Amino acid sequence: MPHIVKSTILDASTEAVWNVLRDFNGHDRWHPAVATSSIERAQSADKIGCVRRFKLKDGSELREQLLALSDLEQTFSYCLLDTPVPMFNYVAHVRLLPVTDGDRTFWHWESRFTTKPEDRDHITHMVAEDIYQAGFEAIRRHLREAA
Repeated sequence: MPHIVKSTILDASTEAVWNVLRDFNGHDRWHPAVATSSIERAQSADKIGCVRRFKLKDGSELREQLLALSDLEQTFSYCLLDTPVPMFNYVAHVRLLPVTDGDRTFWHWESRFTTKPEDRDHITHMVAEDIYQAGFEAIRRHLREAA
């Protein structure tokens, strides 16, 4: 079972980063792979159990469900419900922590999932680099542009 753990330090306060990341339906405004996103059944994007349906820029569609969200701990967890990628049982966790030296943010993003053995290396690399690392860089740009 692949276990991906990625982290970074952002030159922004946890409050500024959390204001962007806590919007479970907002990743189309900052992640370069996401074209559009909507929450099914017109639910609130911070309601536990809500489902976001989104399209990637390549045209593929995915659905993810919000499993947990804590403003106090600045964490959220979600799972993948539908994807064209052959990965199963995908559950991810995001956590922000303050770095008091310079009012910066430590961002931890991790996931576990299953896949076919022959797809393991390719999918692990895709999640780690094309989703997580690309997301880190995109948030950096987004926060710079917003400042």
